[in-house]
Formats: sequence, structure tokens, C-alpha cells
Amino acid sequence: MWENVFDRMLERLIVRGRLEVTGPDGSSKAYGPGGDMEARVRFTDPAVYRRLCLNPELALGEGYMDGTIEVEKDALYDLLALLITNRDEGTFPPWIRAIDRIRFALRRWAMKNTPLTARQNVAHHYDLSDDLYALFLDEDWQYSCAYFARPDMTLEEAQAAKKAHIAEKLMIREGDRVLDIGCGWGGMAITLARDYGARVVGVTLSENQLARARERAEAAGLSKRVEFRLLDYRKLDEPFDRIVSVGMLEHVGIPQYQTYFDQVAKLLAPDGIALIHTIGRITEPTAQSPWFSKYIFPGGYVPSLSELAVPIEKSGLHGTDIEILQGTYHYARTLEHWRRRFEANLDKVRALNDERFIRMWRYYLVSCEAFFDCARQGVFQIQLAQKQRTIPATRDYLYTPPVHAQLKAGE
Repeated sequence: MWENVFDRMLERLIVRGRLEVTGPDGSSKAYGPGGDMEARVRFTDPAVYRRLCLNPELALGEGYMDGTIEVEKDALYDLLALLITNRDEGTFPPWIRAIDRIRFALRRWAMKNTPLTARQNVAHHYDLSDDLYALFLDEDWQYSCAYFARPDMTLEEAQAAKKAHIAEKLMIREGDRVLDIGCGWGGMAITLARDYGARVVGVTLSENQLARARERAEAAGLSKRVEFRLLDYRKLDEPFDRIVSVGMLEHVGIPQYQTYFDQVAKLLAPDGIALIHTIGRITEPTAQSPWFSKYIFPGGYVPSLSELAVPIEKSGLHGTDIEILQGTYHYARTLEHWRRRFEANLDKVRALNDERFIRMWRYYLVSCEAFFDCARQGVFQIQLAQKQRTIPATRDYLYTPPVHAQLKAGE
């Protein structure tokens, strides 16, 4: 029965490229007209058909993790790119669309993210061994989209360019007191203190990140200029000249957006500037992937711009600049670097985790790369201020003369 339902589902879904499916009995069938995308998979368990028909996103990820779905030549990117493209162009059955509508309706409940659940969600992902992250991140432990100002940049150079781009938007002055919400392993805070003369307070809910950030600040001789706290941002009650938050808004959850932006407004000095850097959906709002919610980022959500506009407006802050970094360029390339480094260090990864974890992490990195390449996702950099005139009238202030001259020359 479920084989027939699955067959009809793929016949309607795959309208571009070609997907060949081999069942547990060895029989194969191809779907789609062919063309520029191809992938081949094999099912080793008949139960896979039922799971894919009822919850395709969750079942696909779990099937790859447990080996009941095998991808030929382990060409996982090709499979996911084909499926993501057809998800937008093909047609899912009515019951799948109904389940998605229910999941969308329940998303506020799933993402209530109280201080307790927020701490648990952060620990789920960020309190894994630092040894794992060291295998694929850059030397400054930046775990967010890099900024490839030049095509030939290394990951280290692109991550440094990201921090510089954000710092320019913050217009930091010597001695400014800066809050870093979701400070990670401390790279941004240390950079702002060392290179821009700021005094920085970084807050995180990850005990691993806190310990590493403090060690790094001490080693850099910046302990008197950088302070890291294990603290929920909602508990802060002190003024800051600048506020930066990179890759943290994705963990806030829709029910907390107003609280988040109200808190930024409350903590920001009268002449203050804030810069919020977040993955963003370039479409109308939708439900979060059930596989990502279960295995990677519980309580997480990628917002559409429309979902952020209202809480920003209600906070009283001025939206002074919104830049959307191309996901197909900046983040897809960042993820490609991470994936290649992860794969190059598999022997070391195996010393830390079992094969199921490795397949889970590979699925995570590859699916993110495919989403940024094939779906409508980018990175929002939202600049906010208490007063509109705090920010110059043009973007010229963001670029040093040599860079600006190069950009002009290339026009």
C-alpha cells in the first residue's frame, strides 16, 4: 500500500531533474523529466515508504542517519538540492500540506522558549565537545555566515571581513560599552575590544562557550576589557552604547521577538546603535523543519522579514539600515568550507562520536548548504538606533577609501 502512495507522491513532486529510487526488493523506478539534476537512492527497509509519506522531511533525515536510506556515492548534496528545488516547483499530497498547516499553527507553542527551555535548547547544540567545532570552524571560532568580500578569500579572511563589516555598521568609538548577545566562543567580543577599543560584555547560555571565551580573553590579555557572563539576555538591566547580536535571533523564537527587541531598546543608550545579524527567509513565514527542530536546533526558527518588522516598530527603535547578504553566495560558501573541513577530519570526528552522529552532522551541514543554494534564504543585517540621525545619510561610511575605490572601479 505505502509503496503505491509513495509512487504517486513522487510522480507529482519531481517535476525537474531525475530521481531514481531502488526498493528493498531491488526493483527501481525513475521520477522526473531528467536534466541538470540527478540523484539515486536505495531503501533497505520497507517501513521507509510509510515514514516518507507521513512526514517526509523528518523521515528523510532519520533514514539517512540510520542507514535505511542510502544515497548512491554518498552524493547527499545532489539529492537534497533536487528535493528542495522540487519542493518549491512540484506538488505535495493534500495530507502533507495539511500536516504542514498544523505544524505552522502550533509553532508559537513549540517556540515559547522560556529561560529554562532556552538554556536546554542551547545546551543541546552548543555544549557538545568544543573539539568537534574546532575541526571545521575557522581559527576564531566564528559559527555564522562569513562575508566573502572577494571571491578568493579563505574562510579565515571571510570571517574577519564579516566582523569588520559589522563593526563598521556599529560605528564604535574608543571606550564604547558594547553588549554582545549570544557571544559564542568570544571571537566578536575579543575583536571589538582588541581592534576597536571597546569595552565588551558578552552573554551566552552555553557553559562550554563561556569557559572557552574566558580562556581566550585571558590569553589575549583582554580580561579587563572583555567580560563574559552565563546569563539570559532578558535579565540584563544596564545601558550600552552599542549592541551586537550575531546568529542568536534564530534561537529566540517567534513568541519572544517583541521581548527581544524591547530589551534591545531598553538597554541601548540614547545615541546607541545595534546590529542584528540573522539567517532570514526571503519568503512568507512557514513552519520550521521537524528534523532540524528534533536533532539540531530545538526551539529554533528562521524568520521572514515580515515577522521582524512589527516587533521592531513596536519597540520604538529606528530601522536605519537592512542589508540582505546573498545566501547563495555568502552562506552557501561558508557551509561548503565547514563541510569540507568536517569531511577532511572524519578520523578525528570518529574519535569523538559514533557513525550515526557523523551522518546526522553531515546531513545538517549539507542540507543547510543546499537550502542556501536552492531555496530563498539569505542573511539579514538589521541596523537599529534610538535616533535616526545617529547614522550617516549614505553607506559611504562603511568602506575604507581603498575598498570603496575598488568597488567604484569595478562598476
